[in-house]
Amino acid sequence: MANPLYDTLFGQHLQSDAVFLQLPGGSTLTYANFLNMAAQYAGLLSQMDLKKGDRVAVQIEKSPEALAVYAACAQAGLIFLPLNTAYTADEITYFVENSGAAIVLGDEKMREGLEPIATACQARLETLNADGTGSFAQQAASFPTTFDTVSCDEDDLAAFLYTSGTTGRSKGAMLSQGNLLSNAKALQAEWRFTADDVLLHALPIFHTHGLFVATNITLLCGGQMIFLPKFDVDQMIDALPRATTMMGVPTFYTRLLASPRFTKTLAAHMRLFISGSAPLLAETHIQFEERTGHRILERYGMTETNMNTSNPYDAERRAGTVGFPLAGVELKITDSQTGATLPDGEIGEIEVRGPNVFKGYWQMPEKTAEELRADGFFITGDLGQIDPDGYVSIVGRNKDLIISGGYNIYPKEVELLLDDQDGVLESAVIGVPHPDFGESVVGVLVAQDGHTLDLDAIKTSIATSLARFKQPQKLVVLPELPRNTMGKVQKKSLRELFSKTFS
Repeated sequence: MANPLYDTLFGQHLQSDAVFLQLPGGSTLTYANFLNMAAQYAGLLSQMDLKKGDRVAVQIEKSPEALAVYAACAQAGLIFLPLNTAYTADEITYFVENSGAAIVLGDEKMREGLEPIATACQARLETLNADGTGSFAQQAASFPTTFDTVSCDEDDLAAFLYTSGTTGRSKGAMLSQGNLLSNAKALQAEWRFTADDVLLHALPIFHTHGLFVATNITLLCGGQMIFLPKFDVDQMIDALPRATTMMGVPTFYTRLLASPRFTKTLAAHMRLFISGSAPLLAETHIQFEERTGHRILERYGMTETNMNTSNPYDAERRAGTVGFPLAGVELKITDSQTGATLPDGEIGEIEVRGPNVFKGYWQMPEKTAEELRADGFFITGDLGQIDPDGYVSIVGRNKDLIISGGYNIYPKEVELLLDDQDGVLESAVIGVPHPDFGESVVGVLVAQDGHTLDLDAIKTSIATSLARFKQPQKLVVLPELPRNTMGKVQKKSLRELFSKTFS
């Protein structure tokens, strides 16, 4: 029976003895063995009375077994709901309750906290541990290694991904089979992935980057993944000689550069380094190219759309930009008040349309109508601009825009100047309440190792390049910027921390 997602990504490998996953310790898992396990999982889920469209919530550590649950959901027509392993019991309660999940899969050590949640939400609870043990795996072991794939079409939902919820309750983005498939195909073509590729994978798989970008591309082309449980500099360097490609967040690259073991010779054989999920500093781009001869390829995506743009594979990869819209994706810059399309060069809200764009927010029709236009364009909430050559740059989030005395201030403009100052490793610029101006600018700085920052000198230096209303009224130094698991700076936390600065 037809099931586009399963057939295209998984089903083509059913009889393949080719290696799919290289695992720590030197063991491997073939495509056939991986899919046999997934079929057993699909059989168990169906025997538990889960039906097409039911939600499967998983909060389990990264492992081949965790990835097989995704494959099982695709084969059984179930909606896969991966949850951050750092989420607390209160957060999990919301996700399970809101999604109406029929089953919760969690690590055995989390059982005590998950049991009352599952009971209250009338969901079944089973365990699956990083070593492949647990009640779910134990029961699945007795099931056949074949399963009659459930018929689906490209409009059927394949996954829920919940947004980070920085401005209220998290929203469940509904992603269809077609959304995931179209994006995997566009990225495979854009980045030239083939069966000869070996992807170094140290990303979490509860997020679109590690799951729907890295994994789906590998499945589509029939390549391999070096499947590390988490990022560890020494493990990455040890594995690099066996890889051809790597995907990571900016932190991966800065930590590699900090290691003397990471050399040009070590990276010479690599085909491609890709970065995303958070902006990569221009300084990191430069240092990486100087060290390795490779230019990191930066791209842009989000929970609701997977990937939207990419720097080119063959042409110039420009630091500070996210390249061009992917094949099949339309992108425009609009006035956030009127929705009118702005000319190239002007800063406005990024809107995208294409087969990658999600179907809406689960049980939030009003929020869906606010952010997903009737003509299919999604209002991303990101501010950007398009340069004369067509490269797209991200200026910041709309909610991070600072309005001081009636003037708009884009944090990225100020951050770029601060990042260039002597001894500054990185910066974040925020707006906080001000009795006269409504908001005023605060610059939060992190110093390079061994440097003490002269804040007065920095203020003087940037004053020549910024209008007075854009200049930070206060600069502060922190040991590091608060980030989420994917490396994005959490400006909401900074705004809360410094909210009383001018009161």
